[in-house]
Amino acid sequence: MASPLHYFGIRHHGPGCARSLLRAFESLQPDCILVEGPPEAEPLLSFMAHADLRPPVAVLVHASEDTGLAAFYPFAEFSPEWQALQWGVKHALPTRFIDLPQAHRMAIEQAARAADEAKAEAPVETPLDDDETDTVPASETVEEPIATALPDDPFDWLAHAAGYADGESWWNHMVEERGDGQDLFGAIAEAMTAVRAETPEDRRGQRAMEREQLREAFMRQSIREAVKAGHQRIAVVCGAWHVPALQGTVTAKADAALLKGLPKLKVLATWVPWTYRHLTSASGYGAGIDSPGWYEHLWQQGEQVAGRTTGWLARVARLLREHDLDCSSAHLIEATRLAETLAALRERPAPGLPELDEAVRSVICMGEQAPLTLIRERLTVGDRMGQVPADVPTVPLQRDIEQAQKSLRLKPEATAKTLDLDLRQANDLARSHLLHRLRLLDLDWGEPRAGQRASRGTFHEVWQLQWQPEFALRIIEASRFGATVAHAASARVMERLAAETSLTALAEQVDTVLLADLPVAVQAVTRALEDRAALTGDAVQLIGAVPPLANVFRYGSVRQTDSALLSHVLDSLIVRGAIGLPIACGALDAEASEALRTCLIAAHDAVRLRDGEETTAAWRAALRSIAFGESAASLLRGVSCRLLLDDAQLDSDGAAQQLARNLSAGAPPTEAAAWLEGFLNRNAMVLLHDEAVWSLVDRWLSGLGEEHFVQVLPLVRRSFADFSGADRRALGERAKRGAVGGTAQVATAASDWDEARAVLALPLLRELLGVKA
Repeated sequence: MASPLHYFGIRHHGPGCARSLLRAFESLQPDCILVEGPPEAEPLLSFMAHADLRPPVAVLVHASEDTGLAAFYPFAEFSPEWQALQWGVKHALPTRFIDLPQAHRMAIEQAARAADEAKAEAPVETPLDDDETDTVPASETVEEPIATALPDDPFDWLAHAAGYADGESWWNHMVEERGDGQDLFGAIAEAMTAVRAETPEDRRGQRAMEREQLREAFMRQSIREAVKAGHQRIAVVCGAWHVPALQGTVTAKADAALLKGLPKLKVLATWVPWTYRHLTSASGYGAGIDSPGWYEHLWQQGEQVAGRTTGWLARVARLLREHDLDCSSAHLIEATRLAETLAALRERPAPGLPELDEAVRSVICMGEQAPLTLIRERLTVGDRMGQVPADVPTVPLQRDIEQAQKSLRLKPEATAKTLDLDLRQANDLARSHLLHRLRLLDLDWGEPRAGQRASRGTFHEVWQLQWQPEFALRIIEASRFGATVAHAASARVMERLAAETSLTALAEQVDTVLLADLPVAVQAVTRALEDRAALTGDAVQLIGAVPPLANVFRYGSVRQTDSALLSHVLDSLIVRGAIGLPIACGALDAEASEALRTCLIAAHDAVRLRDGEETTAAWRAALRSIAFGESAASLLRGVSCRLLLDDAQLDSDGAAQQLARNLSAGAPPTEAAAWLEGFLNRNAMVLLHDEAVWSLVDRWLSGLGEEHFVQVLPLVRRSFADFSGADRRALGERAKRGAVGGTAQVATAASDWDEARAVLALPLLRELLGVKA
């Protein structure tokens, strides 16, 4: 009697395997289909016939009480498992997943993590006697196990034997670009049997080997159950590597003993959208492929071998033309000829992706690599993103996000796109609120573009949007904070407040929750900021919290936020920070002074934004104390003097006095250079356009003695080091011309003066000036 079992060893996401599998199914007409996959996902198979379930999609299985334990099972249209499941649903056949349940696998993983953490925390015991340790004498030679010399991918062995560079190219040529029906799977099973016979069982480590043994034992048990149920034509679709183990002679008793007593967790499963980018091996996916976009093309072309080349090159041409790159019909004709010639030279029946890439680079791109990068991103990998039905089981937070996306017309897409929001429009303002709230939940669907913070004075926010499949798991993790985005974001903020001690971070959080339009969170963060500020006397922390709060005052009205709630907090921070700042500026080394300079300048700009009478007076008093005192670091004294000069709180005479005092011959050269660096404040424009500053520095340098000049010169050069080359050249030109508005001093020798020639020009000058002789 013939065996009812028919094994189909496939490669995950292989279009050739999928095409051959459908041919085999047409011939076999199975009455039961068993697929390698998590049994917890079987209830989701009812959605396979749903019109809104469009691959690429993935089954997400996660532990109900620990979302850190999760697994994704992706499917593309060209995945053999997807086609097998579709066949089973279409023909109303019993269709089951037969892999080891994730309920067991996650429980095992959880126990292994706990054991690793306990081992890491356990103290290391030092043996008292060398005889108690297992060591290898230095005189003995230890041979490396053969597994270390073998490739990581067993397909590489077959590829090397066939003369290919790697298993990927060999498998593509021999399997994915063909469609041979059931005979193909017999050859795959024979090859895998030979490979497994030569592969050490522990080549991937003891833990991985044990996990694989458990999986294969459970698959065999599931297959036995299907046979016992009386099915006559059972199709078993699994990874090619597992076929020899499933066809083996292991007894049911041995498998039952191996599976007995496995730990178990409660898990949940659902469908989530996936992307081609996350199907690639470069994304970290263990069963990833290199070119999902190309595989989709192979699947859609079917048996039309000639159409693969012309169809692919037509897509390349369309893409390049969309980006204003030259690609004519003549280019395509020559690229087709070259690809076919390369395939013939390599004894291939038709050009594959390597031949097409080489033809495109040589003929169309003229050897340039940049267009090929675009082709790989948009075509070879692709930007397709799947879709799942609205009634797929999920958490309430996911539903709220989907509803917001629909009402705000923000469709999640796999490709990155720029979104420019006009905050004067109600819909764009609501979009901004949603994106900021999601960021609070660690869902970075949108990233503010570079320079966004600098352009906060406009009515625009610019975002870079790109949806990631792993957001589905993060949404599940965030659902513990609330059923809606607003509630969950507020709760997440409040949870973080307990551990936050930095005033600057709290001030930035105030700005964030205001942008997210979370009134409850605003009150909580403001109260926490006020409480922390009341308990600290650190002036640096106090002034560090001022800039983000000042932005709220300046731009709050644009975003329709109530910033009056923070006015007393901000004023208190400025006044208290100003009181303690002169003391904080003393006894600092160069590194600490540089860090405080950045904070000081930012706080100064923020005080000017606040523009309060009391706060401005307190701040300027602090700057005077620093600038005119002796205890503060030289760099900070120079910065403070410069800020007072810019605010017209110090006139040119006063600045000249400070410059003469700090740059005098009696001042140590290092301190003088530090003061000058702070006074210039990395801004060459001041020297170029401010006559008073130029004259002060010019007079100081001109008045230095030779010995003092030699000492100061290297340090002065350091002060100018941050200026650009163009700025330094402009400074040199101005030094040649002399002070703007002043009289250029040009030294001329008496012998250079030609009085006779000068007299000749006098009549013309009198006429131009209207002066009578």
